[in-house]
Amino acid sequence: MTVITASENKTNLYCPSLTAYKRRKTITINIGDLPMGSDYPIRVQSMTTVDTMDTQGSIDEVVRMVESGCEYVRITAPSVKEAQNLENIRNGLHKLGIFVPLIADIHFTPNAAELAARIVEKVRINPGNYADRKRFEVIDYTDASYAAELERIREKFIPLVKICKEYGTAMRIGTNHGSLSDRILSRYGDTPLGMVESALEFLRICEELNYFNIALSMKSSNTQVMVEAYRLLVQRLDEEGLKPYPLHLGVTEAGEAEDGRIKSAVGIGTLLEDGLGDTVRVSLTEAPEKEAPVARALIERYTNRAQHDFIEPVDICPINPFQYTRRDTTEVYNIGHINVPRVIADYSDIGVEKLDDLKSIGHFFLPVPDKWAMNDQGADFIYTGQNPVPFMLPNGLKEILDYNQWLGHNEKQNKFPLLTVREWKEAENAQVSDQLNFIKGDIHSFDTDLLEDIRFSKNIVLVLGTANAHAMPELRRFFYKLVETGIKVPVIVQRDYQVNMGDSLTLYSATDIGGLLVDGFGDGTLLTPVFSDNCAPAEKLKYAASYNSIAFGILQAARTRMSKTEYISCPSCGRTLFDLQETTAMIRKHTEHLKGVKIGIMGCIVNGPGEMADADYGYVGMGKDKIALYRGQEVIKRSVTAARAVDELIELIREDGRWIEPSEREILI
Repeated sequence: MTVITASENKTNLYCPSLTAYKRRKTITINIGDLPMGSDYPIRVQSMTTVDTMDTQGSIDEVVRMVESGCEYVRITAPSVKEAQNLENIRNGLHKLGIFVPLIADIHFTPNAAELAARIVEKVRINPGNYADRKRFEVIDYTDASYAAELERIREKFIPLVKICKEYGTAMRIGTNHGSLSDRILSRYGDTPLGMVESALEFLRICEELNYFNIALSMKSSNTQVMVEAYRLLVQRLDEEGLKPYPLHLGVTEAGEAEDGRIKSAVGIGTLLEDGLGDTVRVSLTEAPEKEAPVARALIERYTNRAQHDFIEPVDICPINPFQYTRRDTTEVYNIGHINVPRVIADYSDIGVEKLDDLKSIGHFFLPVPDKWAMNDQGADFIYTGQNPVPFMLPNGLKEILDYNQWLGHNEKQNKFPLLTVREWKEAENAQVSDQLNFIKGDIHSFDTDLLEDIRFSKNIVLVLGTANAHAMPELRRFFYKLVETGIKVPVIVQRDYQVNMGDSLTLYSATDIGGLLVDGFGDGTLLTPVFSDNCAPAEKLKYAASYNSIAFGILQAARTRMSKTEYISCPSCGRTLFDLQETTAMIRKHTEHLKGVKIGIMGCIVNGPGEMADADYGYVGMGKDKIALYRGQEVIKRSVTAARAVDELIELIREDGRWIEPSEREILI
């Protein structure tokens, strides 16, 4: 086994390499008969949703999860009685010949953790609520009073560590952004640093007791915060000389369907690109057996990644990777600077023949009153290549043509050209647009000569693509170059994907583009569908709608352009007090037109005001048929019956002046 020691390198390089795919080296931890760490494949895990006291229901669900590819199974143990029943569940699984390692999920109850640690292969504790209670109070600690608090934590935590050592039980110290204790918030704020320090307080105690069978996680529903926290955690472990523990990756409360997959990929995929992560849990508001295949699809992309084309290395990351800052760019037309990232729909292989062909990208012609309308996901530009649109477009949609087509078009002021690097270099100033020109290329064709030539241009936007299998890091390396040289030209990120990829289309595109956006890179997206030869025109338009939806979803998941309601919904577990899938669907039906509003839908108080973190409104289970409604993290109404809860939520939104009627959501152009 390789001996791992802390690096002496004190740069801001938080991973083995920002340009060459290398898995971060970790220690190995033992979880039953299935070890975890960099010497082993990245593991897949999920969590049951059945009440833990339902022994047979839990067994049946675990069987389905294992059959779907789950390698570890987590089960909630909110009290001692559930912790005790873990033994019955385990024994029932063993009788069926299923020996999947079980993980007890613990919140608030050290005595349940201590019991579970004697039964299952791993326990998960949340530092924010294992020894603390959250009252949303700001406390002014002195160094002495803070040290006294740490000693109190130590006394509560040491018994569990000793039991884990005795029984060979593994532990995950899992920090959640939304459940940081008042103590941590008072000293470090609601920050990635606070998340990291919350875990390190517990980890230092473990190391003092020579207990190292530990995995770590830094989860958040905010992908920017999540990525920054994991990066900072790795950096701090290295700086303090702590062991390089395996990482459990996950985005909390990611939601359902396409949105949940996009959000998960933006967070998890970004870290996997840099070789971080040793087990993955995708948290979807769906049946738990639906999660493992999504996690597996994310993981398998890296099986043969190390053989990618060379990318010029960097010694120091030219940005702060632990804090979001959008790259400052020159404003060109409506792209760059303070403008939201733009969405370009690629119709170059589709063709536009009639007005209804633009419905796929959010633009609708209304015969009465003879006007165009646009929904919240109306594309900003349409790239038609060699096939100009044969009618006048709505004002909210601008057309991009290949350069030779643009040169011969009689409406140059209303169209914009897309040029190759060679075409740009050979073009005369009079032969290009004085407003906006797109130049397409990659890190190789966008050489130093070209960049210096356009350094001060006010009418250039680059369209950056790549053929490298290690796509996101090569694209990011180009952005690093722009930062290093002080060039502020805006950049659209272009990626092409086959149309028959299933979930992989969503996951790959969200990783490749979202991984750039969370670092503040990218002024827009251009997703290019690659069609089969026999794809019919009607099918192509359906794919155009899908790619457009994914593009807007990626921008929203990366917190760079809010175009629709965001649902921060937990994936359900044995603590859940109502049917989360059904409830989420019901709330979505009534509120999905509220652009930019964030609604948390939580099954219990554990995933209540803390876990939904930065939601504007919260719908939280507090008892059988009882719901609590929140504005931010403040409870506004308690014990609302489930039958009235959605109406009461709408009334709360209405009181704040944020409610609009669904019929008002379209914007006339």
